[in-house]
Amino acid sequence: MTDLSAYPITRKWPARYPDWIQLYSLPTPNGVKVSIMLEEIGLPYEPHRVGFDTNDQVSAEFLSLNPNNKIPAILDPHGPDDRPLPLFESGAILIYLADKSGQLLAQESAARYETIQWLMFQMGGVGPMFGQVGFFHKFAGKDYEDKRPRDRYIEESKRLLKVLDERLEGRDWIMGERYTIADIATFPWVRNLIGFYEAGDLVGIKDFANVTRVLERFLARPAVMRGLEIPKPISG
Repeated sequence: MTDLSAYPITRKWPARYPDWIQLYSLPTPNGVKVSIMLEEIGLPYEPHRVGFDTNDQVSAEFLSLNPNNKIPAILDPHGPDDRPLPLFESGAILIYLADKSGQLLAQESAARYETIQWLMFQMGGVGPMFGQVGFFHKFAGKDYEDKRPRDRYIEESKRLLKVLDERLEGRDWIMGERYTIADIATFPWVRNLIGFYEAGDLVGIKDFANVTRVLERFLARPAVMRGLEIPKPISG
């Protein structure tokens, strides 16, 4: 059995199954990327809930794993050379898990880099812009009298949706017939934008038929259904 005691994060979140991948997360758009990925590839993992309401993300134990205090993060007891590997940043984790499992990321060079290209499209554009729409539409930013920041992010989100919609024309998934980490990264954010952020009308989501078509296809996958609920809320 692997000894993870050298990692302070396991003091706050003890590992019941120390030979499994340890996931530290919440079911946010970034968090569920990794839980969905783990459900899709079938590697054993143990989820731990990092509660924002209790500021777990700024605890010394969590910061020892991710100094950027953001979820998700993982600790793989069997990383490269069979040594434990702590890893943060959802995009990096998706690439790592794809390589570890040999799934959802092409090994041939051109298709691999094209997939990573679309992953970066989500990381650098879709996530940050959709998140700003959420802030200015649903959260504290909605009370700002000056609506120019909100409108700026709405227009940029529309532009990104148009790029994505055109990419999906005639395709089942971002990479065509092949479902990949690019889809796993992107569609939780689309779901959040029109669902939790309630910004579907603002961005004119009905104008992006390919996006909504593939979103429905994505949400119908059993692994996605499970991953969207992980980690589950703590009862009681």
